[in-house]
Amino acid sequence: MANAIQKGVVRATLWGLAFAALVVAGVLVGSRGLKDFDTALVPYAGATVFASFGLAYRYAMWLQRPPTRLYWFRGWQIFLKPSRLPANIVLLVRQLFSSVGAQSFIARRGAARWAAHWFISWGSLLAAAITFPLSFGWIRFETLRTSQEQYQAFVFGLPVFRFPLGSVLAVLAFNALDISAIMVLIGLGFAMWRRARDRGALAVQQLSGDLMPLFLLFAISVTGLLLTVSTHVARGFHYNFLSQFHAVTVIFTLLYLPFGKFFHIFQRPAQLSIEFYRRASAAGPQATCLRCAKPFAGRLHIDDLKQVEAALAIKFAAPPATTGIQGTHYQDVCPPCRRKLLAITQDGLWRGHGRPRPEGP
Repeated sequence: MANAIQKGVVRATLWGLAFAALVVAGVLVGSRGLKDFDTALVPYAGATVFASFGLAYRYAMWLQRPPTRLYWFRGWQIFLKPSRLPANIVLLVRQLFSSVGAQSFIARRGAARWAAHWFISWGSLLAAAITFPLSFGWIRFETLRTSQEQYQAFVFGLPVFRFPLGSVLAVLAFNALDISAIMVLIGLGFAMWRRARDRGALAVQQLSGDLMPLFLLFAISVTGLLLTVSTHVARGFHYNFLSQFHAVTVIFTLLYLPFGKFFHIFQRPAQLSIEFYRRASAAGPQATCLRCAKPFAGRLHIDDLKQVEAALAIKFAAPPATTGIQGTHYQDVCPPCRRKLLAITQDGLWRGHGRPRPEGP
């Protein structure tokens, strides 16, 4: 057991190093050998490299769990099946729109929870889509040499488009992070309002797991907005302090990313395969209960459960004396019959100790 754990740690460490190296390579290639890389953003890039290592390490450890490993690979196997690939791609697009775009999976748990989740998710995604490419030198903006009123956007060193300084596009481009910060603050407002009113949430919430992510997002958003206020309203008042404080909050959040609640952001896409698995199990052969002979689940799902239980050393092979059926596995019996078998077993044990059968209906 100890050797297996050590091998798992080594394997996850190698995956973490590989992904960290991939990020470094992406920075080098995307910034054209650091020609477009802003040295002032080195701390952000360094924290991102560490976060990529931590995320890959934890994800690899997560995938080494027998249930996760089996269902993760089974989901890809089902998705990439040639005969079902076109339909699966259409279904994947629908799921991405529903789960990621509309956040519909959280809407069933309440309107306030959905609003908080939607604003925080999209505000954070928008900020990440802007911050990381800028930090890595993949995107930059320059004024034209021939006109100070025109901006040129570069992507991977290639000129992409131009826009005038006073245009709507310029306002959106230069204030996109402020927009994302406002969206996150709106989501945080809904989240804290719901947590303050929900006694169930108050009873189980923890500082490190539930409140710390909200505090970090609040600090990043507020300090980012204060930088804009300092630049455009307060004539640079305490700009250096605010920029350093904002950098500290962002870097700390990146370092916290693999170890806290934010990790579920990277786990959630893996759950999209559940729908493919469910459909494949429902369309395939069905498992029939060995006691009542009624179908109760997909054979694919039951067989996979047996594999997982065997990998976890869970012995669910039912003895014939209990069920009256030779060679029975507990998963081959439907849930209603399992409850009946439990009652029969308890009755047999009761009478085996010389006690009379309880009277009653």
